[in-house]
Amino acid sequence: MRFLQLTGFILLVLTSRITGQDWVVPPDRAERLSTFRFNDETRKAGEKIYTINCSSCHGIPGKNNYLNLMPPPGDPATEKIQKNKDGEIFYRVYTGRGQMPSFRSVLSGNDIWNVISFIRSFNSNYKQEIMEVITSSAYPGAEIKMNLSYIPGDTVIKLYAKAVSEDQVMPVTNAAVRLYVARYFGSLQIDEEKTTGNDGIALFRIPDDLPGDTAGKIIVKARFADEGLFGSVTKDTVLKAGIKITPVSLVAERAMWNNVRKAPVWVILIYSTGMLLVWGFIFLVLLKLRDIYVIGKALRQDEAAEELPSNNQNQSI
Repeated sequence: MRFLQLTGFILLVLTSRITGQDWVVPPDRAERLSTFRFNDETRKAGEKIYTINCSSCHGIPGKNNYLNLMPPPGDPATEKIQKNKDGEIFYRVYTGRGQMPSFRSVLSGNDIWNVISFIRSFNSNYKQEIMEVITSSAYPGAEIKMNLSYIPGDTVIKLYAKAVSEDQVMPVTNAAVRLYVARYFGSLQIDEEKTTGNDGIALFRIPDDLPGDTAGKIIVKARFADEGLFGSVTKDTVLKAGIKITPVSLVAERAMWNNVRKAPVWVILIYSTGMLLVWGFIFLVLLKLRDIYVIGKALRQDEAAEELPSNNQNQSI
């Protein structure tokens, strides 16, 4: 028994030490910087992304209402998180660890930088450092760019990756890229991961029934799978590559959440029957109470009638 207790204690200590270890970020990733300057627009975009993907665990920044977990997620507005470099925050959101999920398949690089922009808005002493040009270890000194276009006849989205330097433009070859379509809750990956050819082109086949907006437009996001080699380059483009979807009002047809006139018939019948039964039971109780009152009144009258002759006899005697 003592052995089991000692073993449990040792496991508990080891677990607490492991969960309490610092999350060390590789130096090259810690120095990563955003390629654009944070402003009100990026802050608002980051706030929306944070609310959908992060607030359930980290709570509202500055409110210390994060989820009670071990280790605790922490409040992004606190000094403990704010003292991290931008690249460190980016790395942790991108890779994840333990109870912190990885968002590499959910958010683009720009999405994560927008979240960081929102988080930094709670730090009055923050001064942003910005990397003006996206460079790649595979193409030193060149700026990596991506273009997206839609080929309607083949229902294919063409991605073209290129490295632009001062004197030349060259295709980015043998680069693994992924394509996503923006949805309200994260992003939906389209087709499999592709590798750019010698011409820097990768083709993604999209489903025939991919829903778009009322005009058939979708927001397409592309990024490199190996950001360590090619940088956190992303490309967001609106393409008319989906099918036209006309939103249907949630109250257009009979449904549980609809108003009384358009509630399901069976719900109305059950509700009405239940109300009739309840009121019928109440009415029955009232009738029984009335019967008790009438019976009691009759008994009192009979008792009074019996007492009256006995009083008359006593008076005659």
